[in-house]
Formats: sequence, structure tokens, C-alpha cells
Amino acid sequence: MLSKKQQFIKRLFDILLAVILIPIVSTPLIVLFVGASIDTQSFGLFTHKRVGKEAKLFTLFKLKTMRLLGNGTLVTSNFGKLLRRTKLDELPQIFNIILGEMSFVGPRPDIMGYADKLQGEEKLILSVRPGLTGPATIKFSNEEALLSRQENPLEYNDTVIWPQKVEINLDYVRHWNFMKDLRYLWFTIKQLLH
Repeated sequence: MLSKKQQFIKRLFDILLAVILIPIVSTPLIVLFVGASIDTQSFGLFTHKRVGKEAKLFTLFKLKTMRLLGNGTLVTSNFGKLLRRTKLDELPQIFNIILGEMSFVGPRPDIMGYADKLQGEEKLILSVRPGLTGPATIKFSNEEALLSRQENPLEYNDTVIWPQKVEINLDYVRHWNFMKDLRYLWFTIKQLLH
């Protein structure tokens, strides 16, 4: 578990980096929001309840990537696929970071049905703010493609990917240090540029 000093350092870094980035990403974010709104023919921001620090629910922000067809089916649009592949759909989460609901680095915020199944020491994962990126995110950066190749994607996620993420995230919390966070950010940027 992070000490109060470590939590302070982590939060201070999040605030400083977010304050630096907001003027840089504001214009692209507005353009992408308008693009997502036109592409999905709806309000371009997607919100969803996720489990955060201390198991508190918060509203996660993302750019909308799915369009509702006339028959009620949701499909990922070409623009949406581009947003997902480049992770630009996650850009609005900079506001979750400013609000103190998320961090730049940490375990990804889970939905109910997963985070609430954490047992014993696994609950240590909920002692930190969920992150925009982190070691599990980096390892499973191709998660959508990996799941699409499985006969039963949900079962594969629950029996293979999820347990590995829990172990990786537990290790992250147990052995947190600031330099590792910087490395995870750097690895994420490198992945996105390839």
C-alpha cells in the first residue's frame, strides 16, 4: 500500500501533468468530440460507471465510438475503430484525473462484476486511483484483438486475462515507485506511436 507521502507525490504529479496537457489537448479533443458526434449521430461523449479508489463508483469519460443502427444493433464505426486503435477515445479521462477520480498510471478502472469480486489481498488494488495506463494495460494493449480470436471471449477474459491483470496490478501497488510510473507512461507513448 502506498504511504501518504507516496500518494501525495503521485497526486501532485497527476495534477501538474494534467494542467500542462489540458491546453495542448483541448483543441484536438474538441475536434475529435465533434467528429465522434457526427460519426455516431449522437452526443460524442460516452459515460459509464466504473469502480474507483476505495471501491467508490465514478463516471468515466470516453469519446463515443459506436453507432446505433436502425435495428437497435450497436456497431463500431470506422472513425470509432481509429479512436480505439490510437486510444484517443480515452482522452477525456484527463478530466477524470483533474477531478481526482483517476491517475495517469494505475490499474484500469473496472466495471461492477469484476472489481467487487476481488478477494483478500487483491482488494489492495482498490487502494490506489485507477489509471489511464499501467503495467496490465501495456501487457494487454492488444486485448480486443486477443479476445476476438477466442471461441468464448468472456470465458477467456475471466479465466486467463482477468487473473493475470489482478496479479500485475497487485504487484504494481505493492512495489510502487515514481520512476516506474514514468517508465509506464513512456512505454505507453512508444506503443501508441508504433
